[in-house]
Amino acid sequence: MLADTNLEIGQVVTMKKTHPCGSNTWEIIRVGMDIGLKCCGCGHFIMLPRSKFMKAVKNISDK
Repeated sequence: MLADTNLEIGQVVTMKKTHPCGSNTWEIIRVGMDIGLKCCGCGHFIMLPRSKFMKAVKNISDK
């Protein structure tokens, strides 16, 4: 599990599973109790609870 103290809007994260569009990279749009993510492949927007997000993320890149 990665440390979640450095989450910032605009960061690109790589998730363990791929999205149906074929991309596994997402941009962080909202940070709080829920994490808002936008798919870098198709632009789909999702909200994940922070605990579920931290289990599903593989890598967090810098801005």
